[in-house]
Amino acid sequence: MTSQVAEASPAAPNGTDLLTVGVEEEFLLVDPHTGAAVPAVDLVMEQVPAELRGQVEREFQTSQIEIGSPPGLELRSIRHSLGVLRAALADAAERAGVRLLAIGTGPVDGPVPPVVDKPRFDQMIERFRLLVPGPGNNGMHVHVGVPDPETGVQVLNHVRPWLPVLHAVTTNSPFARGADTGYASWRSVEWEHWPSVAPTPFLASHEHYQRLIRQLIASGVMLDEGMLYWYARLSAKYPTVEIRIGDVCPSVDDAVLVAAMVRAMVATAMTDIAEGRPAVNTDHHLLVAAHWRAAHDGLEGAGVDLTNGELRPAWELLDALVERVRPALESHGDLAEVTELLGALRRHGSGAARQRAVFERTGRLEDVVADVARQTRG
Repeated sequence: MTSQVAEASPAAPNGTDLLTVGVEEEFLLVDPHTGAAVPAVDLVMEQVPAELRGQVEREFQTSQIEIGSPPGLELRSIRHSLGVLRAALADAAERAGVRLLAIGTGPVDGPVPPVVDKPRFDQMIERFRLLVPGPGNNGMHVHVGVPDPETGVQVLNHVRPWLPVLHAVTTNSPFARGADTGYASWRSVEWEHWPSVAPTPFLASHEHYQRLIRQLIASGVMLDEGMLYWYARLSAKYPTVEIRIGDVCPSVDDAVLVAAMVRAMVATAMTDIAEGRPAVNTDHHLLVAAHWRAAHDGLEGAGVDLTNGELRPAWELLDALVERVRPALESHGDLAEVTELLGALRRHGSGAARQRAVFERTGRLEDVVADVARQTRG
């Protein structure tokens, strides 16, 4: 995590104060001619402007690079930060002779780039061996300030039934190894290979949360708390809830929409907590099914309605979520922008749908890569 994101200030436990939000985004570095992932992170890091280096980091593989926006109360500050960072990183990549893609995983077949030379990563490879994903697994993580860990754990319980809807919104990796995978988010399928990836369990308390972490580390499925790859978790170092379910979004508009929705979900949860409304303890296996369906269908298909287990159009579930968090969107001044961004999303489709539309027109993954690069820069 970049340090800039993690400085989000805590919110009051009554849920009435405005909440800070920050965004982390991971990107893929590819050959500008073939679209295949390349181990170029060191070359790109050398080209990043000095004033932005504190907000740019290496990720797990040498074909990946990460940015983190400073936390803010207003969406326009998040939009500005992401726009500046994306443009600067795209320029740095071009100067290094490669191309920057906001994409869940690489669509073009090629050698798997090595892992970044770091002792912790070496330990992960030694223990987990062939679980390294293909060319690079790129997600988006949204941090929202919470007042204390106990409130944070309750927030995790309240938001978990809605996370499959966000999962569908962020789907942005339909192609892998040169072919359509049949999934809207192939990144999600690859990511599930790691044993600590899962929906967040229903938690009794912060002590329960900590006890599970200790037990998981003792079991060997995690080296440390940093490998707690639940779809939502508490930050290990900072007073934030971190939602980490999605593919990296193709455009700044998409990222701003997701950030606004996550903040509104957390704010809605805090209001429910303050007013004594309990969280719904959704069955774990049904939640797993809902996330699988979201990864498979994205926004363009069906999703699981967790109130009854039935399938509904994914857009109906998203509309229901927007209605549920509308008061929080209004109180943060985000409703008008979210409404506009949702309209654009409805017209253009998810990132996965956009990639497939390009491929349907041209039959060339090189054109898909070029279009994703265009959206990445903005």
